[in-house]
Amino acid sequence: MSDSARYIKIVEWSNEDQCFVGQCPGVIGPCCHGDNEAEVYAQLCGIVEEWIETLKRDGKPLPPATAGCDIAHKMLEPIRS
Repeated sequence: MSDSARYIKIVEWSNEDQCFVGQCPGVIGPCCHGDNEAEVYAQLCGIVEEWIETLKRDGKPLPPATAGCDIAHKMLEPIRS
């Protein structure tokens, strides 16, 4: 598993921007956008990988992983209540 896979990546439609916007919570905020959801996701994955490599090169610790933390379930809890 790559270090990048340790982080949840989100691509969602923005009504305000009228395009898809990608971000990686805990790592980087909204950082890429476009009309094609799959292309924005690919861009986002590349940005996160570059960011991780920069942190490693600079000897800085990676942020805590967000994948595997059941975040999707936690997001749905208020909806189910």
